Amino acid sequence: MATILLEVATPDKGEVYAKDINMLITRSIDGELGILPKHANLLTELIPNAMRIKEGGGETQLFISGGFMEVTPEKITILADAAEAPDDIDVERAKNAYKRAEERITTYKSAPKNHEEIDIDRAEAALARAKARLLVKGVPTG
Repeated sequence: MATILLEVATPDKGEVYAKDINMLITRSIDGELGILPKHANLLTELIPNAMRIKEGGGETQLFISGGFMEVTPEKITILADAAEAPDDIDVERAKNAYKRAEERITTYKSAPKNHEEIDIDRAEAALARAKARLLVKGVPTG
């Protein structure tokens, strides 16, 4: 079966993943993308998500907090703000972040004029990151 090289790097950790894979499923600002070997050239911005990586007969997931992806027919390069394998994710921390973000969003939406100190965009981004981390760990978010 044909493969394509996937490389994921972050500013803090450098290269966090580098393997030949069969398929990558991820989310960009334009929606879900499936990348196979020999894919057309592509450059896109990624949103926080649980990337699905298919290799051999199995599938693994990798959390990314957003970033950029460049695809050529032979290689996928992802430059992410943060990336974590399932074993690196602290479930309790992700649950707490999810709860905090949800509470801030609910508070803001109840009376936006009374809660101008809440940065709704930041709260929504935090919620998306926490949700993606929990998805990688298989924890339902409701």
